[in-house]
Amino acid sequence: MRRLIAAFVAVLSLFSSTVLPARAAAPIDTIARSAYIVDMTTGTVLLDKNADMRIPTASMSKIMTTAVVFDAIHKGQLSLSDMLPVSEKAWRMGGSKMFVELGSKISVDDLLKGVIVQSGNDATIVLAEGLAGSENAFVDRMNAMAGEWGLKNTHFMDASGMPDPGHYSTARDLATISEHLIRDYPEDYKYYGMREFTWHKITQPNRNPLLGKVEGADGIKTGHTEEAGYCLIGSAERNGRRVVMVVTGLPSWDDRVQESTRLMEWALRNFKVETLLKRGQVVGQAPVVYGAAKSVPLIVGADAVATVPATYNPRDRQVKIRFMTPLVAPVKAGQTVGTVLVDVAGAGTQEFPLLAGSAVDTKGWFALTFDKIIQAAKNK
Repeated sequence: MRRLIAAFVAVLSLFSSTVLPARAAAPIDTIARSAYIVDMTTGTVLLDKNADMRIPTASMSKIMTTAVVFDAIHKGQLSLSDMLPVSEKAWRMGGSKMFVELGSKISVDDLLKGVIVQSGNDATIVLAEGLAGSENAFVDRMNAMAGEWGLKNTHFMDASGMPDPGHYSTARDLATISEHLIRDYPEDYKYYGMREFTWHKITQPNRNPLLGKVEGADGIKTGHTEEAGYCLIGSAERNGRRVVMVVTGLPSWDDRVQESTRLMEWALRNFKVETLLKRGQVVGQAPVVYGAAKSVPLIVGADAVATVPATYNPRDRQVKIRFMTPLVAPVKAGQTVGTVLVDVAGAGTQEFPLLAGSAVDTKGWFALTFDKIIQAAKNK
């Protein structure tokens, strides 16, 4: 009978984001109601505090608003130069404002700046109505996109993030939306790095406290209501790493500034990305029965790229390979035959595919028959 064996291999260890997102040990806490920090480079979760708790999103909702607009632009349904009319509903919107004028027309380009930099609820309505005909129809698009992205704990009731029991998301889902913004719309994402925007001689600064304060910070969105507290979705890229952070429910403006800066710097300074094993690297041998060869080399199926502590030392790793033995010929080169599990001190364990490094053909008829007789005798 074939049996599952685990063989320890005394070679480099690895940590791969291609199968499961790994969790790096995070010796840090936060006063935020919920918090989530992920290294986009590898998918490694650096901090998770109530990341799946449903929360009011306030103006952080506008990242989905802009995602819908960016998507429409990429599909040719809208262009940055299109001029959209300002309705009375948009003009009357309360909260943070771009200060649009009733009856005027504003370019999509300027409206995006008004939404992203100034967090203008009025600009949000102009975009929603201009693209979808009504805010309700636009919100349907927001929820449809959330469904496409698998966001099961997210639902929108309006385009701006006004308080409503049916309007919610989670820190994890907000990070996922942010990752889509960064990956899917890299040129449009640049709006989020703007430090200020002037409209009708009124200059408003971007409220994101990370911009200009944390090296590499280029987004993303603040939010605040009494129900939501002070919130921030932040992102920064440094030394080839992209980190996305969500903090919610902070008590004050100052707490948001201090806590978001502290957590982002911690995530950027205390971890690094390492390639620990190369694709095609041999990590062991597997016995083969009924084959022209008695064994086949086992190779790494992909580069093992890991987020590890900044203090990482190659001695802090352990590699384990797991496969069914013996393999039965014929074996195809590149065939998945098992998994590699790698433990990195302070960064957890992850697994990725283990492949056959070469092909092994079946023996000729006479030799194969003889081997089967011998194998049957062993199994009695």
